Amino acid sequence: MLDLLTPIAAAADLTIPAGHRLPIAVVGAGAIVDVAHLPAYRAAGLEVAGLYDLDGERAHEVAARHGVTTVYGSLRELLSDERIAVVDIAVAPEAQPGIARAVLESGRHVLCQKPFAPDVATGRQLVDLAAARGLKIAVNQQLRFDEGIAAARAMVRAGWVGEPTTMTFTVNIATDWSGWEWLVSTDRLEIVYHSIHYLDAIRSILGDPVTVFCTGSRTAGQLPKGETRTMSTLVYPGDVRALVHVTHENRTGDHEAAFRIDGTEGAIKGTLGLLYDYPHGRPDTLLVNSRTVPTDGWLPYPVTTRWLPDAVAGPMGSLLAAIAEGGEPETAGADNLGTLALLDALYRSMETGESRRLRAGPEPVGEAR
Repeated sequence: MLDLLTPIAAAADLTIPAGHRLPIAVVGAGAIVDVAHLPAYRAAGLEVAGLYDLDGERAHEVAARHGVTTVYGSLRELLSDERIAVVDIAVAPEAQPGIARAVLESGRHVLCQKPFAPDVATGRQLVDLAAARGLKIAVNQQLRFDEGIAAARAMVRAGWVGEPTTMTFTVNIATDWSGWEWLVSTDRLEIVYHSIHYLDAIRSILGDPVTVFCTGSRTAGQLPKGETRTMSTLVYPGDVRALVHVTHENRTGDHEAAFRIDGTEGAIKGTLGLLYDYPHGRPDTLLVNSRTVPTDGWLPYPVTTRWLPDAVAGPMGSLLAAIAEGGEPETAGADNLGTLALLDALYRSMETGESRRLRAGPEPVGEAR
C-alpha cells in the first residue's frame, strides 16, 4: 500500500527546490503573516529579505519575532530594494490592487492575498499588466495545497474514484470575527472571505460550473454586518454537482469541517483539522474507498502537514517554480479570474433568489435568464 500512496504524497509535497528560491519581501504584518506566511516560508527555506506595514511598530515586532532583518519605512523603499524578486501582499482587500500595480510596474513578480481583486474587471487588468511586463502574478489560494485536498485531487486525477459525480464541503463552526474590524463592517462576508477557499478547491478538481445558486443569511445578535451562513450549489454539465454548506454560528461546540468527493468507482472523504480549534487546529484526516485500486474498504492516507501554516508555502512555491521553469503557477491570477467570476455569480444569486449562469453549457431545468 505504501507504493500505492507514494505518487499521491509526491503530488502533495510542498518542498521548494533550492534552485527556485528567490528573495521575498512581504507587504503586511497582520496575524496571517505572523502565524502562517513567515513560519511557512522559513520552514521551506525561503529568504524573507524585508517586511513593510503601515503600522511600523507592528512591522518591527513581527520582523523581530521571525528573524527578518529589514523593515521598510514605505512601499517605495521596499520597491527600491534591488535584492527583492518577489513581493507577497497580505493586506486588506481594498488596498491590494494599487499595491499589486506598483509591484508589477517595478518589475517584480507578485503573490496576492485572496480575493486578489474586488471584481473580475480589476483582476483582468492586473493579469494583463503582469503579462505585458513578462511577470508572474499568483493568488494565495492555499487550500489547494493543504495536504488532504492536494492528495484528494491527485487521487481523482489518477482515476481512483472513476468519474467524479459530487463534491461537498460541510462546515459548521463558531467564528469570532471581532479580531478583524474591517470584516465586521463589510456587507459581503462569508462567501468572499471564507467559502472562497472551498470554491477555489472545487474548481481545482471539477473545473468551472455552468450554473450556480446561493442563499445566505445572518443570525439574530451576530456581530458582523454580512452573511455568516451560506449554501452554494454548483451545477456542472450532465449530473455532476458540488455543494458548499457553511455556518459560523455554531453555539453547541460540536464543530464540523468535512469534505467528500464521490465518483463512479469510489469516494474520498476528509476533515480540515484547522477549523476544529482555530487557529491551533488538529491534524487533518483523509480516507479513500476505491474499486479501481482497490483499497479493500476505507484506506487512510497519512496526512503529515496542516493547512496553516504549512500549505501557505504552496502558492509561493508554485509561483517560484513558474518563474524558474516557465509556465503558470497553480494559482495563477488568470486562473483565479474564474474564482472571482464564481463569487460574483453566487452573490448575484443570493441577492435575486435566482440561479446564475457562468458559461455556455447544457440548459439546466428551471434555469433563470
